[in-house]
Amino acid sequence: MEGKEEDVRLGANKFPERQPLGTSAQSKDYMDPPPAPLFEAGELRSWSFWRAGIAEFMATFLFLYITVLTVMGYARAPNKCATVGIQGIAWAFGGMIFALVYCTAGISGGHINPAVTFGLLLARKLSLTRAIFYMIMQCLGAICGAGVVKGFQKTPYQVAGGGANVVAHGYTKGDGLGAEIVGTFVLVYTVFSATDAKRSARDSHVPLLVIYRFWLLFQLGLQCSWFT
Repeated sequence: MEGKEEDVRLGANKFPERQPLGTSAQSKDYMDPPPAPLFEAGELRSWSFWRAGIAEFMATFLFLYITVLTVMGYARAPNKCATVGIQGIAWAFGGMIFALVYCTAGISGGHINPAVTFGLLLARKLSLTRAIFYMIMQCLGAICGAGVVKGFQKTPYQVAGGGANVVAHGYTKGDGLGAEIVGTFVLVYTVFSATDAKRSARDSHVPLLVIYRFWLLFQLGLQCSWFT
């Protein structure tokens, strides 16, 4: 018996369990990009800069065009059971974001939302020049997308109020504002988490995480008739 205990002691000393714990167990296999400069005049002479803005414009244009039509179809139907329903609207928003982020992520980063662009600007992930250009193109794309819907279906657009929602009965404007703040925070947090340099194989996960975020929040938000 003593011989076995001696063998165990010798074995433990020969192969000590000195495995690193916590973050020390992870080797840094990534490189944090340097902070983006505040002003980058050279970007204005680069075709990739203008191409990225065009990508943001087209993505926001298509996003508004499809989603506004979906909401209008739901709002103007006399029988809600015959429409796509709340889940259909949530999937329309989430599915469009999935496709558009997948298509534009390699060109512009797939922001498609001024809140995402502003958050990345604060984190020094892009320059002020690019951030302002992105937000201008995103707003123009949204205006054009809604404008095309109104041009093709002027009467239904006016009847359905352009697909815009109001705060439902039983909720205050403060409730709607709070829901918007929480929803936007979750959106930007999801984007930052999905694009973190510490994540491995993150590129394929970004659209999936964003679509799940949109589906979940729209499922909750549509119950009290607000959009993010």
